Amino acid sequence: MNEELAIVIQQARVIDPVLNRDFLADILIVDRKIEEIKSHIVAPTENSQVISGENLVLSTGLFDLYSHSGEPGHESRETLASLATSALAGGFSDVAILPSTSPPIDNPEVLAALRQKVAYLHKYHNHPISRLHFWSTLSSSQPIANTNNPNSATSNQMVALGELSKKNIGFTERFSFTDLSLLKQSLEYLQAFQKPVAIDLSSNNLTNNGLIREGANSVRYGLIGNPAYAESAAIAAVLEIVASLNTPVHIMRVSTTRGVELIADAKERGVPITASTSWMHLLFNTQDQANYDPNLRLDPPLGNPEDQKTLQQGIKAGIIDAIAIDHQAYTYEEKTVPFALAPPGVIGLEIALPILWEKLVKTKILTSIELWSALSVNPRLCLQKKPLPLNSPLADLTLFDTSKQWQLNAQNSHSQSMNTPWWQQQITGKVIPWQSLQ
Repeated sequence: MNEELAIVIQQARVIDPVLNRDFLADILIVDRKIEEIKSHIVAPTENSQVISGENLVLSTGLFDLYSHSGEPGHESRETLASLATSALAGGFSDVAILPSTSPPIDNPEVLAALRQKVAYLHKYHNHPISRLHFWSTLSSSQPIANTNNPNSATSNQMVALGELSKKNIGFTERFSFTDLSLLKQSLEYLQAFQKPVAIDLSSNNLTNNGLIREGANSVRYGLIGNPAYAESAAIAAVLEIVASLNTPVHIMRVSTTRGVELIADAKERGVPITASTSWMHLLFNTQDQANYDPNLRLDPPLGNPEDQKTLQQGIKAGIIDAIAIDHQAYTYEEKTVPFALAPPGVIGLEIALPILWEKLVKTKILTSIELWSALSVNPRLCLQKKPLPLNSPLADLTLFDTSKQWQLNAQNSHSQSMNTPWWQQQITGKVIPWQSLQ
């Protein structure tokens, strides 16, 4: 933005989730930084641009706790550049990338190469992009010497925690019951590093390789059900370990009523945990899978109706701290297959905010502050980062038009992929890029 150009937005809705405020005001912005917020502002110069704030929301930049990048390894799905561009177009100033790349982020060399790539993008990319941060794994698969048993030819061992902790945003891993001793050992070591630890418990030997959440609808659709106790049993086991060690842990992808109840109980007991759910689990349940849409094949699977309602209530009550986008791109050929054969995951960075606003805020399921906190303030807190109030000179800003009508299609989408239920659908609400205000 031209640094000499001042912008006055008249009577916009201002949401400051840090200070818990939602009000109408005039806003003076210079170079994407707020100079002043008050009931009435006179344009400082004749060259100042004056914009009506009707249907506009100004708030802090969003922070996505975890999403997947196709690069390196699957650039046909998504590149770092396309992911970062679509994220900023959706209001996300920051995205934390999971180590599910190929090769995985399990050593300092891979992490350094990705950070160098992102630095290059920020320096030479034609348009502004979101800041990308990287999770690294807690363990890596290592060969076992002198064994003739092909089923035990590798074992999981802790990575170079000290070296990785200097440059990553934190450590994450998918744990099952057989890995819990490694989890305990890792948490003991990580106490010295004071880095965020995020744990995915969506896959273990209790899931029955289920395709959707077990219940009346799984029987009705003739699909193998994944029982809710597969998640809750794993959460209960991990909570016992965390309580004994007192090492802070973030529980990812909570999707069941019982999971929310266990987390609520643990928080009441003072166990140092935070938790998140995906935006899709707040919007859909197993009833929506009657048409076998492969874009509703997720991991963990969508919950039953009562799960969806409990997750919404969990966000409102602060039991579930954050909403993650868990953006995962696939090519058209990969995702356009029968439901049972589709890989789990959808894209969402560019469209999550308008859809969540339309489905949860306008329907009064969540307040505007509750939604923005779960997408902006609380993800930062989960990552041990201090959130900045809107009037801070270092705060990132998001300008959101709640009434803008647009269609998600190849011309309007910044992602390389189209695996979403909203492809070629009309969407209400869109983030306004700052360069368009010049």
